[in-house]
Amino acid sequence: MRTLITNGTIVGATGSQAADVLIDGETIAAIGADLAGAGLVADETIDASGRYVLPGAIDVHTHMELPFGGTFAKDTFETGTRAAAFGGTTTIVDFAVQSRGRSLRDGLDTWHAKAEGNAVIDYGFHMIMSDVNAETLKEMDTLVAEGVPDFKLFTAYPGVFYSDDGQIYRAMQRTALNGGLIMIHAENGMAIDVVAEHALAHGRRVVLATNDVVGLPDSAILDLLPAKVAA
Repeated sequence: MRTLITNGTIVGATGSQAADVLIDGETIAAIGADLAGAGLVADETIDASGRYVLPGAIDVHTHMELPFGGTFAKDTFETGTRAAAFGGTTTIVDFAVQSRGRSLRDGLDTWHAKAEGNAVIDYGFHMIMSDVNAETLKEMDTLVAEGVPDFKLFTAYPGVFYSDDGQIYRAMQRTALNGGLIMIHAENGMAIDVVAEHALAHGRRVVLATNDVVGLPDSAILDLLPAKVAA
């Protein structure tokens, strides 16, 4: 299937220009002025007069159907990618999740099953790694070779996603060898748990109304901290 988009203004990384675009299957085959006049043939021609022609956006951080805290992300791979397509996003990179005690492969296969046949745009995966051990370190090599080159580790959410410094360092050592990347959710989960416990023990709660965000002044934030910390 060859599609010719004519008379539009193409917007790219370095600027914009008035030109036609020929798409062959899913590949941009040619960009230039009056491609039809140059003899290039298409199965379909779209007149983009007065319009901008942009490459599809890539959203590199999405959470479709993510289970967390007893709930699930609202968007499925179908609804989320449909919404993305309407907004001009043609590729997402979602986060597959390894559950504690299970393999990276199990987590990745689960996310492939969620997306396959449901996503309406292109997609790829990051890998959330919640259980760093000898076996999962070996699995990292396989995933990198398959096109899942990065792994997200957390310094928060003990018992769910948390990895200690040693586990994070071992994962970094592995990616130094296999060419992968490590991304870190860098939040001091242990300290946050202490602050939250202290606040609740003193009856201090912050309620966020639906669709509203309550901003706290600095004095109120300090009031949530233990006295020695606030001082």
